[in-house]
Amino acid sequence: MDRELIGTVKRLVSDKGFGFIGCDGTDYFFHKSACEDFDALNPGDRVTFVAVRGNKGPRADRVKRA
Repeated sequence: MDRELIGTVKRLVSDKGFGFIGCDGTDYFFHKSACEDFDALNPGDRVTFVAVRGNKGPRADRVKRA
């Protein structure tokens, strides 16, 4: 079941188009295609996202600034 959470951008790899969000002790991978405005994000920004189960672990979808 998908659930909406609030987390903090921990790391961005802008040249490759992905990053990681930390929330409640878990790191969630996200791709820029799952982001409302990827280029405006910076490490430390608070974001809302929907946690989903990805093939390689926790993944964030529908990422946007909080």
